[in-house]
Amino acid sequence: MSIVVTGATGHLGRLVVEGLLSAGVPAGEIAAVVRNKEKAADLAERGVELRVADYSAPETLRGVFAAGDRVLLISGSEVGQRVPQHRAVVDAAREAGVALLAYTGILGGPDADFDLAAEHKATERLILDSGLPYTFLRNGWYHENYTEHLAPVLEHGAVVGSAGEGRIASASRADYAAAAVAVLTGEGHEGKAYELSGDVAWSLAEYAAEVAAQSGKNISYADVPAERHLAVLTGAGVPEAMASILVDVDAAVARGRLAGTSGDLARLIGRPTTPLADAVAVALKG
Repeated sequence: MSIVVTGATGHLGRLVVEGLLSAGVPAGEIAAVVRNKEKAADLAERGVELRVADYSAPETLRGVFAAGDRVLLISGSEVGQRVPQHRAVVDAAREAGVALLAYTGILGGPDADFDLAAEHKATERLILDSGLPYTFLRNGWYHENYTEHLAPVLEHGAVVGSAGEGRIASASRADYAAAAVAVLTGEGHEGKAYELSGDVAWSLAEYAAEVAAQSGKNISYADVPAERHLAVLTGAGVPEAMASILVDVDAAVARGRLAGTSGDLARLIGRPTTPLADAVAVALKG
């Protein structure tokens, strides 16, 4: 039996593998599913087993999982392609008879009513229909969704959005990785859905104020109509399809869809979630 992490060379996947090692899981009991072995050479050197597969090539997933494996399915990054990709993973996991399939979905699960949630909801349904033992890790927003894009904010002195006074209960990527580690190494999580979010919800105006305070620059929140927000994003080089999704997310924020503070994340990781201010500080240090 192994603990299997898909997408193991991605930002979240690497943190999960590191978290498993730090938690004392022997490297030989961890399997990292990767598309490119070279990108995971450092993990192999530490004794982590590499299993090469691609979500988009179902034939490569055959034999990747074994009976008794605990598997973390980290959602794919290709919006619009995720349902068939995830179906291939679910089918392979079912055929193998894995002991648990944990999936990183989205806050709100079936109640999430914004465009980005559609593929996550469809994936949860695939998993339920498969009959596999499961855990749903419904991740809220990451601090890094904002802090990794500080350059234009600092350059123009503005956080641009269309979320109004809506609030976002984000947490760090490392917090969500720690929750996955807790589920993969713990007991009693089968059949549960965790609504994972930060302890404190904040508005984009408060985010702008935090960046201003830490950077010493004049930063404000520019709340603009959705059409203007879309134009700003596409003008900055964001593909129109992704820009539309981001604008739709801000509309969801305005409706309070990403403001929930259930406490599930802090309970799973056994500590408070990382404050937004800490993520801003890390990003500003570069």
